[in-house]
Amino acid sequence: MERRVVVYSRRDCCLCDEALEQIAAARGAAAFSLEVVDVDTDPALAERYGDEVPVVEIDGRKAFKYRLTTRQLLRRLSGRRLF
Repeated sequence: MERRVVVYSRRDCCLCDEALEQIAAARGAAAFSLEVVDVDTDPALAERYGDEVPVVEIDGRKAFKYRLTTRQLLRRLSGRRLF
């Protein structure tokens, strides 16, 4: 089963851009679908996430907030715990 990654972000967000770069680097090493959601397109999402973006979910569960590395993402996608 392919894993599903959702990134809640906004335009002109340098942390969001960094997170998306790390996620893009992981695409060659792991199979997953990717959806990027601009929280500013929905008032409920904008209220829910406020300035706490990017938020990255894997299979509907919050996995990262603000920063992640390609290595961390690959570990989470493989199901291995981070220490």
